[in-house]
Amino acid sequence: MNFTKAGIILFTHKYQECVNFYGNVLGLEILHKIDREGEHLTTFSLGDTYLMVEMNGVSSEGVKTKDKCPTKFRFNVPDVEATCNELQSKGITLRVIRHKWGTTAEFSDPDGNPCALRSDKGFGD
Repeated sequence: MNFTKAGIILFTHKYQECVNFYGNVLGLEILHKIDREGEHLTTFSLGDTYLMVEMNGVSSEGVKTKDKCPTKFRFNVPDVEATCNELQSKGITLRVIRHKWGTTAEFSDPDGNPCALRSDKGFGD
């Protein structure tokens, strides 16, 4: 099969809050946006893939459990601590976890979808 592009579609309940989160808070670049009657979506560049945020999902108070959302967005960054400081200055609460293989920081988007930072160093070792 010859794929030209791969992506993830995230159905959200808090659509505008999630668009703001992924665009303004995490700083993902908008590829395109559709805002017309019956169709609202925003597509962000996500490395070599895309993240399409659409309406009609389900939100949760706090982080969704694995049985409600068996996926997690993980963003590799050069410096987890520096990125945590940047996100905390934007009001995001993170939980830093130090592992033998590197550092992660757990957080969630406005719908409660789990997200994490991961140290680039050691990835794939």
